[in-house]
Amino acid sequence: MDNILEIKNLDLFFRSDDNEYQALYDVSLSFERGKLHSIVGESGCGKTMTMMSVLRLLPKTAFIKNGEIFFNGENLLEYKESQMRDIRGNKIALIPQDPMTSLNPLYTVGNQLIEAIQAHRKVSNHQAMRKAKEVMDLVKIPDADNRLKMYPHEFSGGMKQRIIIGMALACNAELIIADEPTTALDVTIQKQIMDLLAEIQKESKTTVILISHDLALVSNYADTVTVMYSGRIVEHAQTNEFLKRTRHPYSVALLNSLPGENSKTKLKTITGAPPNIQENISGCKFHPRCNLAESGVCDVEIPDLEEKAERHFIACFKV
Repeated sequence: MDNILEIKNLDLFFRSDDNEYQALYDVSLSFERGKLHSIVGESGCGKTMTMMSVLRLLPKTAFIKNGEIFFNGENLLEYKESQMRDIRGNKIALIPQDPMTSLNPLYTVGNQLIEAIQAHRKVSNHQAMRKAKEVMDLVKIPDADNRLKMYPHEFSGGMKQRIIIGMALACNAELIIADEPTTALDVTIQKQIMDLLAEIQKESKTTVILISHDLALVSNYADTVTVMYSGRIVEHAQTNEFLKRTRHPYSVALLNSLPGENSKTKLKTITGAPPNIQENISGCKFHPRCNLAESGVCDVEIPDLEEKAERHFIACFKV
């Protein structure tokens, strides 16, 4: 299998005053080249921090204590900052969470696209403008000549997100990390953006890692699903396998909390709330919310992530 990115045994901590709090626990993941992968879970589960570790764009209080991150066979954690600047945007592009704040309101969209292109490519203004027009066509924004002269406030939220996707594509990045790319967009626009991402991924064979809390959204597009809870991977599988045989109690609860075809069906909720980073919970961190938890086992021991079916990994004693 040709993996473009491999994360091995990643441990991430935050410093607060004189204390250290662990945010990621032994995270190991492989991403096959040319596929669309997804990482899902509730807010604060560690999905964004995992990907920010790849880009080495962590908050000042965060630090990686253990682990390796291989991109095309090279360990990014051994790279100097100057080397990482060449990787970011050029080989690994980020589609940030909020398109409303990701574009500078003082500059035209064309200027910002050209700046992004020239930051990573030694091209003239004319060549960069030509590439910017190609990118606008690629993300299906018509009338590129006029639209490039416009300012961000003149675009809708969905159009802004298309421009952000265009910036990620402008330098032909091998890997695109999309962090909640449909946040704050209505359902119709969400589908348009996801259709666009999926279409671009298939046509260009780019690898996409989609970070989302919306399991229903990613299951329609992703090749693989990784579920995280409180800094750990609890389930990982090919999407078809995952949807047919969802195993981990947290994954099952996430799926059960989604609206079904019958709008009168009462939604099931997950009792309790995810623990914060400072809570010290022994054993499996999901056990206080789990209906399968066994006293003396789940509240004492931490389950390993094990392959319980072909390419289907689960961290649970009870399944």
